[in-house]
Amino acid sequence: MSPADFMRFLFAWQRVDPEHRASGVEGLAAVITQLDGYELAASAWEADVLASRCDGYDPLMLDSLCLTGRVTWGRLSPPTRAGAGPSSTGPIRSTPVSVFLRENADAWLGLVPDGETPELSTNAKTVLAVLEECGASFFAELATQSGLLGTQVENALGELVARGIVTADSFAGLRALLTPSDRRKPLRLARQTRGRSTTPFGVESAGRWTILRGRHPSSDTAETQAHEELVETQAWALLRRYGVVFRRLLARETNLAPWRHLTAVYRRLEARGDIRGGRFVSGMSGEQFALSEAVGQLRAVRRAEKTGRLFGISAADPLNLAGIITSGSRVPALASNRIVYQDGVPLASRESETLIPLANFDAELARDIERAAVRRTIPPMLRQYVGRAG
Repeated sequence: MSPADFMRFLFAWQRVDPEHRASGVEGLAAVITQLDGYELAASAWEADVLASRCDGYDPLMLDSLCLTGRVTWGRLSPPTRAGAGPSSTGPIRSTPVSVFLRENADAWLGLVPDGETPELSTNAKTVLAVLEECGASFFAELATQSGLLGTQVENALGELVARGIVTADSFAGLRALLTPSDRRKPLRLARQTRGRSTTPFGVESAGRWTILRGRHPSSDTAETQAHEELVETQAWALLRRYGVVFRRLLARETNLAPWRHLTAVYRRLEARGDIRGGRFVSGMSGEQFALSEAVGQLRAVRRAEKTGRLFGISAADPLNLAGIITSGSRVPALASNRIVYQDGVPLASRESETLIPLANFDAELARDIERAAVRRTIPPMLRQYVGRAG
């Protein structure tokens, strides 16, 4: 199979193709199961990634999955030294965040060192101390126990989220922290602002706030076995995400076990007959492994006629594999950038409002590409929080 055909397969496999879109809460759960452990720009998760895979996406569906304990969210990768100072007071739209299955939290948090302890502001240290002493707490409880003002607690939570230290029961907590204060529902004790459109998501509606780190197993006699189990969890997650896995495909993944460890797991699974090994995608070096159901779908895609349909996706999307799977330049994984594919080939990217050709195409197709490069319609409940540019 050619790289372009493999991209056609991935658009169907990951439900971006309109004919394969998910719907409803269980459909969204299936999408998140595929994207389990993937980190991307915080602002792109709902408007660009989940909404492009789920018809009629409603943010309350994601909150429901979080509140029932099936899904959680948080920053997995430690912040860089440049962004680790106390001046970084909260998450920004480009902050890498993962939405992952709660049952797999150890696999995503336990295989990568936490790095240096970040320097925190005084208020962030105070709120963290309350969480360490009292456990999961509601916003009002944090304000009471810390003795801080509501806005100070909010800023402290934003700082702790940006460092990957805390999370909340629902995704509403992250929405609130990413929403400019003049567009957000005021805090309960704050003065109400009349005549101004606000989002229904506030920091108080996030449920309990809790510490994200510290889930992974401690060093003991069972450490080696625990490590192998966590690597296998990651290995299966990658197979669910891509159907076929090989080293080059994982260029934009974070927090993964070393490829040699993943390969050892895949070889063992192949020997047991659980997965298939082979040369599924041409031009890719190294070993390749696939789910049995993916192999059949790969063959069907290869035989299917090309449709010429244009797909416009955010460059923050996991399917931004331009320059990785396909030839040509890579496109920076910014939520504001867009890529247009046709039959698995990236034709153009839109960066800083400029359309940049990535392949040759007819002039008469240029207008259609321009339209495809424009962001899809944002669900109404997300417009204030996402904003025009995302």
